[in-house]
Amino acid sequence: MLHRLIPFALTLLLAALPVWAAERPVQAGGGALQRAIAGADPGDVLLLAPGRHDGPVTLSKPITLDGNGKAVIEGGGDGSVITVTGPDITVRGLEISGSGSDHQTIDSGVQLAKTARRAVIEDNRILGNLYGVDIHGANDSIVRGNTIVGRRDHRMNDRGNGVYVWNAPGAKVIGNDIRYGRDGIFVNTSRRNLFRGNLFRDLRFAVHYMYANNSEVSDNISIGNHLGYALMFSTGIAATGNMSLGDRDHGIMLNYANDVDLHGNLVRGGAEKCTFIYNAHRNLIARNRFEGCDIGIHFTAGSERNALTGNAFMGNRTQVKYVGTTDVEWSLEGTGNYWSDHTAFDLDGDGIADSPFRPNDLMDHILWSQPAAALLLGAPAVQLIRWSQASFPATLPGGVVDSHPLTRPVTIPVPPDIAAMEAERADKWRKDERDE
Repeated sequence: MLHRLIPFALTLLLAALPVWAAERPVQAGGGALQRAIAGADPGDVLLLAPGRHDGPVTLSKPITLDGNGKAVIEGGGDGSVITVTGPDITVRGLEISGSGSDHQTIDSGVQLAKTARRAVIEDNRILGNLYGVDIHGANDSIVRGNTIVGRRDHRMNDRGNGVYVWNAPGAKVIGNDIRYGRDGIFVNTSRRNLFRGNLFRDLRFAVHYMYANNSEVSDNISIGNHLGYALMFSTGIAATGNMSLGDRDHGIMLNYANDVDLHGNLVRGGAEKCTFIYNAHRNLIARNRFEGCDIGIHFTAGSERNALTGNAFMGNRTQVKYVGTTDVEWSLEGTGNYWSDHTAFDLDGDGIADSPFRPNDLMDHILWSQPAAALLLGAPAVQLIRWSQASFPATLPGGVVDSHPLTRPVTIPVPPDIAAMEAERADKWRKDERDE
């Protein structure tokens, strides 16, 4: 009996073993790519020869398309160039162009359907498509190391996004270079996402973030966009180590964003407001550097229970805009912030100034509510009011108070190649070369 069971067991074992994946070369042109995809087995790697391959194509089996940086897939202007519907599919080393122009169907260079779980889209050049990559419900997908260049043939608001993330928990967008189009990354109704190490240029928003909780936005660089990081209607975001260099309107915006760790970010130059906080609560804003903006930080709409500590406010025309009738303390556990316009002594050398700092006075409040009063700034009466408030703090209105201001600012170095991009963009802003 035993000798009869052994062959049967061996048959079952062999049947359970996976089919060995094969590397299959695919010649350019002539519909060869579609035939290769149709005939591929799960696990196969399709090695695309240099040259143009005809799209659009749909990938439903767990295979890899590899162009080795020399193959082009051209979609012909209809729909998405590559549509991924199966799990565990990789697309790498390709130039992908020629999507359609329909926002309703989100025509993209690469579109990941809900069933495209664990897709990997890496090291591609995704050029001139309406959307770059659409992660549409594809959980745990990765978009990594791609160059994504959007369109410029419509008004900015009518273009598509570099990467669009919708309801895709666990999706990661890492190390991409995204330029032109509408928003660099637009994420909506998602969670547990990671957006790290991306470079954004010439966009409306670098990162546009809505209804996406418990995620990370870290080590990204935004240069010369209309707005850097718009974190909106979300909870539990870690926004750390990002740079906003020469962005036009806001560097960082928290709009109905709560329990955010805003830590170690640099906003420098160009922005109307380095940071705009609107109806955002229980956020930690620590060790950031806000430099060279019209307004360093603008708090409004009842934002409460936010902790600010270790930040540097450097050379902003108005360091803080906060209108209130009560004092709001901007220090945490004996550590405040650095203010470039605070002249104070530190006799004991502990790094904490010996006198508190109030960034605003009564005249600031008047100017915010009555801008025409700016004509009176040089008048002796105005100077007397400001001198009186500085000499007798009890006459100051409610507002921000830093009881433990720092005497040394946090420094955040900018790599030379990134500083060169920043300088180029700043020159374009001065010449009013705006892409609307």
